[in-house]
Amino acid sequence: MCLAIPGKIKSIEFQYDGTVRMAKVLFGGITKEASLEMVPDAKEGDYVLVHVGVAISIVDEEEARKTFEYLEEIGEIDELVASSQLDRPNPL
Repeated sequence: MCLAIPGKIKSIEFQYDGTVRMAKVLFGGITKEASLEMVPDAKEGDYVLVHVGVAISIVDEEEARKTFEYLEEIGEIDELVASSQLDRPNPL
């Protein structure tokens, strides 16, 4: 099953010679880059749903929190992290 993971945009920059808008997105302690090409109105501080490295929609904070808590509750976070190649934070 493929799911989108909610995360908060921490920063935005243009990459690939200024042609692609990318964000650093925080997923409950995990930070990963995601393309913002499908959500051109997204800005720092917004919550987005990310699927395979692409932000697919902007969501409100409450929806993001509830979704992330549910995924943790059913034990899907570790599987989603592994299957989406999200990086775990370095504890050092």
